[in-house]
Amino acid sequence: MNLEPSRQTKKTKHRAPTSTPALPATPTAARTSQAVSPCDDPHILIAKRAYELYSERGYRHGNALDDWLDAEREILSQIPPV
Repeated sequence: MNLEPSRQTKKTKHRAPTSTPALPATPTAARTSQAVSPCDDPHILIAKRAYELYSERGYRHGNALDDWLDAEREILSQIPPV
């Protein structure tokens, strides 16, 4: 009985890395036109919107505060007064 591992190797082709196509940018007005329910957690909504703004800028660092304040302004303007 042969206990040595097989020396045969499977030949694999090396593939060039493929890049995923960029998603089409959706207009900001389309996202911000919906009214926000007072039951939604504003902190989470602001954080999500700030991240969207960050991604729209191409994930460049250095504008976190501006993204947060812009997102906060957008989200809080959509919450109806009580």
